Amino acid sequence: MSKPNYSGTFHMVEQENMDAYLEALDINFALRKIVCLLKPTKDITHDPASGTMKIRTLTTFKNFNMDFTIGQEFTEDLGPVDGRTCQTTVSWDGDRLVCVQRGEKEGRGWTHWLDGDKLHLEMRVQGIVAKQVFKKAD
Repeated sequence: MSKPNYSGTFHMVEQENMDAYLEALDINFALRKIVCLLKPTKDITHDPASGTMKIRTLTTFKNFNMDFTIGQEFTEDLGPVDGRTCQTTVSWDGDRLVCVQRGEKEGRGWTHWLDGDKLHLEMRVQGIVAKQVFKKAD
């Protein structure tokens, strides 16, 4: 079975439980409130043949870039998010991308999946789950 191509530009249309997720990451109150107001855009470049992927999360406040090869562990600089680094691996689970981030916080990671023109993102840390849904740009 071939894997889906995640390439595209996606605009956030839904978000839930983000404040609790950010609090579990020890983000201060003021910054949590700002982040919860943001409507990020995800710009994804994915080469299914090589497994390379670039995810650009763009906001009016701060941008975050993540470049990786699926299945290969790398050191991720989460400085723009919470000032930490972690050992990260993104792997396939069926047609979903599952990220495990090993570091100071237990159970940290995320899952991305496509459903029609929607990109779903579920973020996890210490048993807290936040969800975002993005719609593909025309």
